[in-house]
Amino acid sequence: MSGRIFHAPFLSTNAGFKMKAVVERHNKKMAADYPEIISYNSVEELLSDEEIELVVVNTPNFTHFDFAKQALLAGKHVLIEKPAAGNSKEVKELYDLAKSRGLHVMVYQNRRWDSDFLAVKDIIESGRLGRLTEVHLRFDRYKPILAVKKFKETKDTPINGLVYDLGPHIIDQALFLFGRPLSFDKATASQRDNSEVVDYFNFRLDYPGELKVYLTGALLIPEPMPSFVVHGTLGSFIKHRRDVQEPQLDSGMSPTNSAYGIEPEGSEGKLVIMGVDDEKTVEWVPSYKGNYNHLFDAVYHTIRNGALYPITEEHISWQMELLEA
Repeated sequence: MSGRIFHAPFLSTNAGFKMKAVVERHNKKMAADYPEIISYNSVEELLSDEEIELVVVNTPNFTHFDFAKQALLAGKHVLIEKPAAGNSKEVKELYDLAKSRGLHVMVYQNRRWDSDFLAVKDIIESGRLGRLTEVHLRFDRYKPILAVKKFKETKDTPINGLVYDLGPHIIDQALFLFGRPLSFDKATASQRDNSEVVDYFNFRLDYPGELKVYLTGALLIPEPMPSFVVHGTLGSFIKHRRDVQEPQLDSGMSPTNSAYGIEPEGSEGKLVIMGVDDEKTVEWVPSYKGNYNHLFDAVYHTIRNGALYPITEEHISWQMELLEA
């Protein structure tokens, strides 16, 4: 799913890339949509292809570190699906190995380019809310039935559960907006019937100026709450998660389609500004166009032009502190 939705549509349409090969151990499905693709039977075969410069690692979480390391040792740049690895030690090893070989490790944090998040970021940076006091970022879903893929639902599989699935998304968004917290608390639970893995999490991040940031993910929320709630001394901004890129890509829409990434009408965020005598002014704020292609542009410029990849080693190290706590 990750390759079909989040990677192939961009690697095949972005002028900076030539998508050459994929590893498909069993069913050879990719050629139906990409007839020119080479389908290798093993990772080793793909890594032996001398033309390939960049390898995308989007396999199950517990394989990310080993496959990324193999790719680096084979002289390839690496783009790794979140989470980058299982712990801070592994993350540092990957970045150190890349530096020693003149290569780049880049982590795929696409939610920085969600339309809803871009709207929130713009409002915060505008200063219209005043000094921020409380921020909530949520990822609510209703999935009471355990996943069919058993490795996702067993406690015997490392690096599993919702903290490592949806957690990296909103942790990265918080770190991008506010930086490393002064301190944090973490609570987790297994709430679905017969669940062996974490399917609920909540972080409270403490920042200077008494700012509190709350990050929540859950799989038993029949009626999702607003995914973004930002309060400040002068106003509030409330926004539901309305980014349409994933369902558009899942339906086969190309990122080059003019309708790609544009939220439907009625998805606007609610901005409330307090005036004199506590008078409220309400505005409905439309979002910018979401576009994950900006991440792939960043990958290209990092490799070809030595640009700083926006999801930095520090961001991933800070994220790992929260994930493994």
